[in-house]
Order: sequence, then structure tokens, then C-alpha cells
Amino acid sequence: MSDFPERKPIAHPTGNAPWIGTGWKMNKTLGEAREYARDLRAYVAATDLAATVFIVPPFTVLSNVCEELEGSPVLVGAQNAHWEDTGAYTGEISCRMVADCGAEMLEIGHSERRRCFSETDVTVHLKVRAALRHGLRPLICVGETAEERAHGVAVDTVNRQVAFALHGLSAGDALRCALAYEPVWAIGEGGSPASPDEANLMHAAIRRRVSELFGAKAARNIPLLYGGSVTSENAAGFLREPEVDGLFIGRAAWSCEGFLEILGLAERYRAGAS
Repeated sequence: MSDFPERKPIAHPTGNAPWIGTGWKMNKTLGEAREYARDLRAYVAATDLAATVFIVPPFTVLSNVCEELEGSPVLVGAQNAHWEDTGAYTGEISCRMVADCGAEMLEIGHSERRRCFSETDVTVHLKVRAALRHGLRPLICVGETAEERAHGVAVDTVNRQVAFALHGLSAGDALRCALAYEPVWAIGEGGSPASPDEANLMHAAIRRRVSELFGAKAARNIPLLYGGSVTSENAAGFLREPEVDGLFIGRAAWSCEGFLEILGLAERYRAGAS
């Protein structure tokens, strides 16, 4: 039993409304973050937006962004957290602290965390459990390297990451998670996006694995997002794929204008106009 108030229930996706979000990585000052959040809030308020929208700012502006978006439908997440609630972990942030800021999501296992900060499948699992314990929705990033794809083990690699991250969870807790397929070779400046067909095939493989672990209901209802060099030019192509439930966007959405452009594309596509 945790020693803080329970968080509000986490909504599940409905129908074909996509999930559209962005992670800011190590970008934005307080003033820049507030301006972005205010512009996003105004856009969402003025638009009949069916998508589930989320942003993942850095720790230094997390509480401020949560404050700016309080009462709006936009979800806010943190980019990382430790699996322990308190302790002598200099420089770390706990899930309890993230929840206290007002955030509702936690990004876990991004390939940059794995490569640069020694994140492992085991620590990803620990963080998933900690996030759930504190009422946060885990956004679990999975993806293979170019070498793993070249050696024919891309699906095995991604399914291993999924199984580790969700190990031991109940079907109900699994339904509180979201998964973002982000092939390592597609991420960052100079990355090449997967084709929509490649993304769809991997999402289908992930969905089969989730079904094996938790049943068909979880496989249908856990959001599976694609991330990796998403732009306004290719976003609609990914959203047309039947297994892709949404997008986790990087640098193309670091400006609010860029994010709003992709949100507009998603809405037009859903309405049958693209």
C-alpha cells in the first residue's frame, strides 16, 4: 500500500482515436515550455480533437507544464524515473515525485536511456512496476538495433523487451500501459524512419505477444504507438496502418507549430479528408 493519495483512473483508448504525443528530450527552458503548453492548450480547447494527446517534457519544467495544462485533456509524462520511492540516489527522481508534480505518464526504456545510461530489461521492468504503483501510465519504449534487424532477430528482440517489461503484471495492470515501437536505427538526427508496412508488421507481432501474455482484450486495448523520425510528411502513412494506434514524435514536434501540424493531419485523416 502506498503512502500517498491514489491517482485518478487512467482512461483507455476508444474507437479509432489515435494517440499522438511528443518527447522533448533535453530541450526547452521554463519560458519556452510554458509558451508551448499554453499554445497547445488553446489549440485543444478550440478543436474538436478526438486524439489522446500527450507531451513528455524534461524534469526542470515538468511541474510547470502540468500546471499550465491542468484541467485540459492533454496528458503530461516524465522522461524517466527511479524504481525506488526514496533513497540515496543522487540525481535521480522517483515515480512518487513525478506523480506529485501532477504528471500522469512515465516514459520508460527509451533506447537513449539503454545506450547512454545502462538501462536494461530488468530495470525497465522495475520502473514499470513503480510507475503503476504510483498511478502513472508506463509508456514503454521497445525497438531493435540495425544489427539485430540485419541478423533476423528484430521480432525476437522486441518481444523479449515486451515480455520483460510486462512480466508478472495482471491483465488489468497491463491495460494501464502503453507501448511505443521505436526502432533504434530510426531515431535521432539522421535516422531513417521505418516504412509504414514495417511498423505495421512489428506492431502486429507485439500485439500477438501481448495476446499470448494477457489475452485478446489486452492485445486490443493496449495502445501501440510508432516512434522514429516521424514527420508531417509521413505521419498519415503510419496512421493508415491497422496495427498502429498512434505516434510518439521527436524533433518534428519540438516546436508547438510542428506538433499542431501533425495533430491536424491526424484529425483530417480520421475524418476521411486525407
